[in-house]
Amino acid sequence: MRRNDALRAARLRAGWRTIEQAAAKLSEHGQQLLDDRQFTVSARTWRRWEGDRPGWPAEETAIVLHDALGQWPEDLGFTTPPGWIRPEHHEEADVNRRAFVSVTAAALVAGPLTPQHVDPALIGYFQQQLEGHYRADMFLGPHDLIGTVAAQYQLIDKLVRSAKGKTRRGLLRVGAAYAALVGWLYQDAGDMEGASFWRGVTQEIAMRSRDPHLIGYSLVNHAQVRTDLGDGHAVIDLCEAALEDADRLVPKVRIMAMQQQAHGASLTGERRSVDQLLDKAVRLLPRVDDDLPWGNACRRTPGYLEIQRATCYGRLGLGAEAGALWSQVLTIVPEAARRDRGVYMARQATAAAAAREPDQALEIARDVATIAAETRSARMRQELTTLERAMRPWHDAPVGRDLAEVLAPVTDGS
Repeated sequence: MRRNDALRAARLRAGWRTIEQAAAKLSEHGQQLLDDRQFTVSARTWRRWEGDRPGWPAEETAIVLHDALGQWPEDLGFTTPPGWIRPEHHEEADVNRRAFVSVTAAALVAGPLTPQHVDPALIGYFQQQLEGHYRADMFLGPHDLIGTVAAQYQLIDKLVRSAKGKTRRGLLRVGAAYAALVGWLYQDAGDMEGASFWRGVTQEIAMRSRDPHLIGYSLVNHAQVRTDLGDGHAVIDLCEAALEDADRLVPKVRIMAMQQQAHGASLTGERRSVDQLLDKAVRLLPRVDDDLPWGNACRRTPGYLEIQRATCYGRLGLGAEAGALWSQVLTIVPEAARRDRGVYMARQATAAAAAREPDQALEIARDVATIAAETRSARMRQELTTLERAMRPWHDAPVGRDLAEVLAPVTDGS
């Protein structure tokens, strides 16, 4: 078998004579460098690295390898993924923090500003731009859009301060939609702090607009964050608050609240509630006829509610039922929606593992790993981590070892 001689040579130069010693030394080095006692690299992982298919380590692990051995992974025999840019640990952290501060500052521009005329036609302009951003999000993922959308929100906020009457109210509504999109982009990028901040901005503007539909939408946005945090009871509380005066809400907002509450019910293990809520939402779907520019996933996404049901079933451990639904859904989700397809396929793979079909899970995971590397979606990586946990019964079997190699470029690598 061909070996990764570059890494082996670097190990021996460092004085680490055995794989076990190398794993222990790198773990110790990483814990000190990152100030993270949880950082570990197992001997099994190092042995794979020195084999014929070493994969690619996670970025933190790459940093530790470079600091310990003086070489980046591509110089140590690892398979370089598309788009890899060598990070410098401290500079990268500073850049990320500056980027976060720069983008969030868009929501905190000091005033007052010099008054200006605001043409009502700008409302339609920003609405059209918003629809384009939604489409771009499907193709690009979060990282390339956060700055652009946040900058447009900043412009809207500036105009709101000069606008009057209906124009001001219309700009508040569209501004809330932009803030919600920035929050979603942060959530998809795995930055829950940034997501929560922008969800708060969304709710503030929704309250200022006095639009009951937008207020309900903002509460559902908060519930989405709580779903990703695994807090089912908070999800249910927020969605119940959104639905408290449901008769005042357009069907679209009620559907959004019901489907998100179903996710909360799946987190608390209530399968009956999941089906009841989603069945009610299905009956409302033909009545969605508003012209609101935000929250249109329920009519834009094929199979929207069955996607939610399949996700909830997977969370409840109903592998066979979830897998059957994913097979139906993926036949109608367009190939162009690459990032969303990747997320759904990762969930389908986890359902296959729950249904005791590890070979099927592995084959699906091969395609997902490629999409995850291209889109850099933290949400997709999180789904693949869930798949790894579901595949633990086959950890030492050939299918488990193959899965570890397939996912190495996009999961934790250690």
